[in-house]
Amino acid sequence: MTYQIPEITLHDGVQIPAVGFGTYKLKGQQGAQAINTAITNGYRLIDTAYNYENEATVGEAVRRSSVPREELVITSKLPGRYHHYDDAIVTIQESLFRANLDYYDLYLIHWPNPIQDNYVEAWQALIDAQKFGYIRSIGVCNFLPEHLERLEKETGILPTVNQIELHPRFNQAEQLKWDTDHQIVTESWSPLSRASDLLQDETLQKIAEKHHKTISQIILRWHYQLGAVAIPKSASPVRQKENISIFDFELSNEEMTIINNFTKTDGRLKDQDPAVYEEF
Repeated sequence: MTYQIPEITLHDGVQIPAVGFGTYKLKGQQGAQAINTAITNGYRLIDTAYNYENEATVGEAVRRSSVPREELVITSKLPGRYHHYDDAIVTIQESLFRANLDYYDLYLIHWPNPIQDNYVEAWQALIDAQKFGYIRSIGVCNFLPEHLERLEKETGILPTVNQIELHPRFNQAEQLKWDTDHQIVTESWSPLSRASDLLQDETLQKIAEKHHKTISQIILRWHYQLGAVAIPKSASPVRQKENISIFDFELSNEEMTIINNFTKTDGRLKDQDPAVYEEF
């Protein structure tokens, strides 16, 4: 059985599914099989990155799939070491060559790297790569309001997507509101807090039992009701199906508040603060 996932329309008109599939560390033959199985199970938004070193694996899964390419939304990301304009253009081309794709549906700047301070130049490269037909929609990851404001001020164009660390331990309420107010769709990386102690929490277990769901499904439904696109990863076909079986129930306002209250000011998993963190 394949599951139908609702779609969200980005501010440039491109549509993306409300839940995606993460591919970090899925490589080689086993990785291609896991991604292909995810597509068979109903996933249409597939998320990779240049630095994951598995764009070719994603491309292989796409080729093996019986789902037409135009029904898939394939995402990749530009690494920090290639933020200079000419480097960025070549890297986007290289990303396409690796995956053996004609275009990416969504391409993101992976981190702003504010100390190096070349992210506006990288953004201009994405704007032009979209004009060249390499990319359908352009966005960013881990950008704070100050970074996004600068993109708009210097280029006149805001991203369609901002992929950020977002999970119950770090609910990013202010960033999520900023993105929403500016018609930017927020995507959540590590949406399950990398299988943390939350999956054993008694309070969440009671909510899960009430809805006849797992704690993972409760958390992913929380993301959906926040308006964030979660990108869970699993090589298990059972878990893959479970993670998108979240559209047949609804959390109450009280339950949403309970989950939001798990957040901490220092809730980042690896203390990767975009204001200072540099990724290469």
